[in-house]
Amino acid sequence: MKEKKAHRKKNLNSSATMIGLLLMVGIIAGTIVTNENDMRKQEQTYIQKEESLKRDIAQEENRTANLKEKKKYVTTDKYIKEVAKDKLGLLSPDEILLKEKNN
Repeated sequence: MKEKKAHRKKNLNSSATMIGLLLMVGIIAGTIVTNENDMRKQEQTYIQKEESLKRDIAQEENRTANLKEKKKYVTTDKYIKEVAKDKLGLLSPDEILLKEKNN
């Protein structure tokens, strides 16, 4: 009789241990799945940010190239003559200024 009780107790203990282990494995698996989903979302955010930064870099490189071209153009005689004529109203020695006669 004592053997049967001991055997039942042993079976109950092993069943409870097995249920506890299965529960722990389930909790760990759930945690892993949740973390994996969060990491995938974060990865997508980083990918989008990287693409945005690459576009920004390309725009800034283009802007830099344009500024270099403008820097070269600003030092030319053509630009200096344009500014002198448009902003300062100056004429070249070979130009004649014609004015309209108001009635």
